[in-house]
Amino acid sequence: LFLFTHLDESPVTGRTRLLVFGGDNFMELARLTSEAYLEEFKDTLVPREDPRHQVVETVVGYLVQRNQDIPEVSTVPWKVHVVDDPTINAFVLPNGQVFMFTGMLAAVADIHQLTFVLGHEMAHAVIGHSAEQASLSHLVDFLSLVFLTAIWAICPRDSLAVLGHWIQSRLVQFLFERPYSRKLEAEADRVGLQLAAKACADVRCAPVFWQQMEVSDRLQGEISLPEWLSTHPSHQNRTVQLERLIPKALELRESCSCPALPAQDPRAVFLKSVQQLVASLKDEGHSRDPDEGQLETRPHSHPLSSATALPWLLTQTQPLSQLLPASPCREGEQRLPGAHGAGAQLPSEAPPAVPQN
Repeated sequence: LFLFTHLDESPVTGRTRLLVFGGDNFMELARLTSEAYLEEFKDTLVPREDPRHQVVETVVGYLVQRNQDIPEVSTVPWKVHVVDDPTINAFVLPNGQVFMFTGMLAAVADIHQLTFVLGHEMAHAVIGHSAEQASLSHLVDFLSLVFLTAIWAICPRDSLAVLGHWIQSRLVQFLFERPYSRKLEAEADRVGLQLAAKACADVRCAPVFWQQMEVSDRLQGEISLPEWLSTHPSHQNRTVQLERLIPKALELRESCSCPALPAQDPRAVFLKSVQQLVASLKDEGHSRDPDEGQLETRPHSHPLSSATALPWLLTQTQPLSQLLPASPCREGEQRLPGAHGAGAQLPSEAPPAVPQN
């Protein structure tokens, strides 16, 4: 009875889910959380006049403008905060507080990838994934308590209770929490791609972003854990899923009267760049020792050896400056910043206003 009385339909996707917590209570929790983050990042927040802050605010404002048909977008007071931190991270709280790290700005190759990343993070807030995850944890904790109580009733021994609690926590983690988190991440990718498509971004750049992340991890020697151990899908699986969604996203983009995309596909550009990178690494990675006549391996110093230099891969993509006209998705027009990267200088005119608290 409890489950049936707390079922809810998620926005945008229409998926049926369990939702225990009320919206008002969760918004209050989000407010307290955002205040805690602002206190934590107070010494590293980028000023609003900084081009990095302005470009994020511009993209968020445009995503909001072009997705006004979604109540969970149009009624939220979105506010941008850029944190000067090399961590590749970004997140959006349920109350519309957007936190973007400069490490993420360095990792994206162009404005289109930035639009997708922000669309993904905003999708978490729009759909209400935080409340959904908290509801699942509440239910799982209750069932776990019943399980542990049953074990204690059958065999009231402290050692068995400790062992049962350890087993229960691992089962919950790997059978419920992590798979469910991966499911929500995949859903945010799907909805974020839709938000970006309606904002006239080149959605073909979305899978390229995750390919870049995979290449970056390999170049830096990052250990790739099995997906079942992670709260997020693997870069490769996210790429595959997005590739399947690209045709419909392109149709949605076209229905919004967006400018035509250039013939040069950024996915093909990236593939060619990676092939050139592999070839250059093969050439640079081995040299013959003139004294011993043996092949020795040299550490390479390629411009792609760090995530901050990764945008070099897509230097041949389309210009970022383009006029985005009015469309059935949202009236009005807005020019995205003419820039060669997420941290580039914005035009002299003010960015579109993002509703403030």
